[in-house]
Amino acid sequence: MNKAKLTSVKILEDLYKRFKAKTVNTKMTLQKLTNRSIDLYLTDDTYKNKLETYDNLTISGSNL
Repeated sequence: MNKAKLTSVKILEDLYKRFKAKTVNTKMTLQKLTNRSIDLYLTDDTYKNKLETYDNLTISGSNL
């Protein structure tokens, strides 16, 4: 089994609430989403470019 790295990230509260509401009766977790998203980012150039150009989030004090 792969080792896990414990990290801490800040997530926009509204996005997190919407994610939890949408996944309440599913097997999707934030950890699964994060790991899958990072893997796709590293292996799929289309996905990487989509994330790097996505600008539909409200600018705040964090680095969105």
